[in-house]
Amino acid sequence: MNDFMEAFAAAFALIVGLDEYLIEIIVLSLSVSAIAVFIAGVLGLPLGTVLATVQFPGRTAFVVFFNSLMGLPPVVVGLVVYLLLSRSGPFGTLGLLFSPTSMIIAQVILILPIMVALIRQVMDEIWREYAEYFNSIGSTGWQNTKTLLWDGRFKVTTAVLAGFGRASAEVGAVMIVGGNIDHVTRVMTTAIALETSKGNLALALGLGIILLILAVIINICVFAINDWAESHYE
Repeated sequence: MNDFMEAFAAAFALIVGLDEYLIEIIVLSLSVSAIAVFIAGVLGLPLGTVLATVQFPGRTAFVVFFNSLMGLPPVVVGLVVYLLLSRSGPFGTLGLLFSPTSMIIAQVILILPIMVALIRQVMDEIWREYAEYFNSIGSTGWQNTKTLLWDGRFKVTTAVLAGFGRASAEVGAVMIVGGNIDHVTRVMTTAIALETSKGNLALALGLGIILLILAVIINICVFAINDWAESHYE
């Protein structure tokens, strides 16, 4: 018990003292996750909207496909990206393996299905309300998309936050493709795993506390956005 309290006190001291190594890991983690979420959002917004508003052959199969990918095992994603980016892989010449870029690619693959599925659900609900009106005025697909995205902007934001939460908590895939290299690809989750195995509980606890605080902040933001939207638009 005393050892735990000492480790917790040391972790708190690292956080309060803004330890340089701790901050470096946190900044890299947030940067990688933010870029991955941005790319997934750019791809997921139109994909989710199209799946909700456009009827085409195989649409149901695509919906089921993306819903199924929400449960992708991170280690499998990491393995696939590793094989693609390794020297013997098709993209090995790019030299992206064991870099932040490879970690971003893995995170995009993991969170894109989540964002597509959540955005499709949001757009599908709104589309049911607006479909008849859009058809009556003969609006274009782009006009429909802009209206839907604006009307569902709060729920879309929660989908983006959910993607960020998933990305920031990922460990398996980024460990495989990033290699957990010190000062290069070491993020919060991989550092926690390494430092725990080394017995450096102070740093592991410090990063764990930050990760927990981040998760709480994301959930508070999601709740606040939904609560504000419901109170002002219902």
